Amino acid sequence: MQDRAILTRQAILTAAAGVFEERGYRAATISEILARAGVTRGALYFHFPSKEDLAEGVIREQDGRLPAAGRQCAVQQLVDTVVLHAHRLRTDPVVRAGVRLALDQQAEGLDRGGSFRRWREVGAELLELARERGELLPHVVPAETAGVLVGAFAGVQAISRSLSGYQDLPRRVSGLLRHVLPSVVIPPVLASVDLSEARGAWVQEQLTAAGAAPNPAPLT
Repeated sequence: MQDRAILTRQAILTAAAGVFEERGYRAATISEILARAGVTRGALYFHFPSKEDLAEGVIREQDGRLPAAGRQCAVQQLVDTVVLHAHRLRTDPVVRAGVRLALDQQAEGLDRGGSFRRWREVGAELLELARERGELLPHVVPAETAGVLVGAFAGVQAISRSLSGYQDLPRRVSGLLRHVLPSVVIPPVLASVDLSEARGAWVQEQLTAAGAAPNPAPLT
């Protein structure tokens, strides 16, 4: 029964993500989400009592899709977190819907700022780790730099969505990192970091393979 409830909840989130991405929060209807999910109204309200709860569930779901494995280089871990999110914007409808909801100014009543706060916290933690390992330039303030990266990424992904439906996002994100990181990371470390456009897809492949393994080892 528990497995069935988990599957039902996931089906609802996936259907809602598709509708929210296509329609936006205000125009999305519970009826359309129900039809797409193939579940009863009672089943939906058991998991999500309102459209607001459902939208916030989609946002939380995309927020939780972060890399699970660590890196010996904290800056590379930060880069991998960013480029993996960019890759998932191209391939994962739940991530796309979560980002659209977070940026939807007509989504009244939603905690749209929570997603940005979460990403800033993740970035600040990784930058603090990088600072402890001696990977950053002396002037860098991790929380401040994390805020700059989150804001810049939000702008880059919005432009990519408008101009190419996210198809050029890996190139744009690679360019963003190549311009920002030289003012943050010491040259010897930066020279060893992979900022290539294909990095996001590679990280996803590695995570998928590690998740399928009986005892996944940390990636290096």
